[in-house]
Amino acid sequence: MSANRTNWIVTLLIALGSLIVLFPLYITVMIAVKSPEQIAASVLAWPTEWHWENFSQAMKATNFTRAFTNSLIVTACSVVFTLLTNSLVAYAVSRNMDKPFFKMLYYYFVSALFVPFPIIMLPIVKETAKLGMNNHVGLIILYVVYGIAFNMFLYVGYLKSLPYELEEAATMDGATIWGRFWKVIFPLLSPINATVGILTSIWAWNDFLLPLIILSKPSMATLPLAQYVFQSKFSINYNLAFASYLMALLPMIVIYLVAQRWIISGVIRGAVKS
Repeated sequence: MSANRTNWIVTLLIALGSLIVLFPLYITVMIAVKSPEQIAASVLAWPTEWHWENFSQAMKATNFTRAFTNSLIVTACSVVFTLLTNSLVAYAVSRNMDKPFFKMLYYYFVSALFVPFPIIMLPIVKETAKLGMNNHVGLIILYVVYGIAFNMFLYVGYLKSLPYELEEAATMDGATIWGRFWKVIFPLLSPINATVGILTSIWAWNDFLLPLIILSKPSMATLPLAQYVFQSKFSINYNLAFASYLMALLPMIVIYLVAQRWIISGVIRGAVKS
C-alpha cells in the first residue's frame, strides 16, 4: 500500500472520528439556541431566530451561578491537592519498590481500581455523616483519596523513566529528600501532572453520584446535581436544559485546550537528550 493511500485512509478515519464527536455537540448548540417550537419543527435545522435569552433563563432556573461556584471550588481544590499529595506518595513508593513494604503498598493502592463503588457507597455515607464531612471538604478529600489508585499507576510508571542520576547529583549538592522532590522531580512531572490534572478535573466537574450521596444541603449542590433537579422538575424545557449543559461544558473544553499545550511541551522536552 502506497504512502499516499495510507495518508488518505488515516485522514478519512480522522474526519469520521471528528464528525462522531462534533455531531452531538452541534445538536446541543442547536437545541440551546432554539425555542420549543423550533425544536419541535426540526432539531437539526439551522435556527431561523437565535434565542440567546435561553442562557440567561437557564442560569436563573438552575441557580447556575451558585452551582458553578460550588463545582469550581470542589474541582480546583481536588486538582491541587491531588497533584501535591498523589505525586508525593507515588515518588516515595517508586523510589523504594525494592523494599517489600512499599511494593505491597503499591499493589494495595492499585488494587482499589477493582473495587466497585456501589459496594462501599453505603459505608461512605455513614462515615462522612458521623465525621461531619457531608460537605465540600469531605467531597474534596474523597476525590483525592479515590483518585490515588489510578494516579499511583500513572505516576509510578512515569517516575521510573526519570534518571536517578539527577537525584544523586542533587544529593551531592546538599539537597534533602524534600528538596530533591520539589526542586528536581516535581518540575519534571509537568506532562503527567497535566494528564492527572485533566482527568481529575473532568471527573470532579462531571461527577454526579458522589456529590449526590455526600452533600447534605441543596445550597452545596454542584452543577450536575443542579441540572438533575431542574430536569426532574421541568422535563419539557429542553432548550434551557441544553443551554445549561453547554455552559457547564465550556470550562472543561478551555481547561483541556490549555493543559494540552503543557502535555505537548513536556513530551518535546522529554524527547530532547542533552
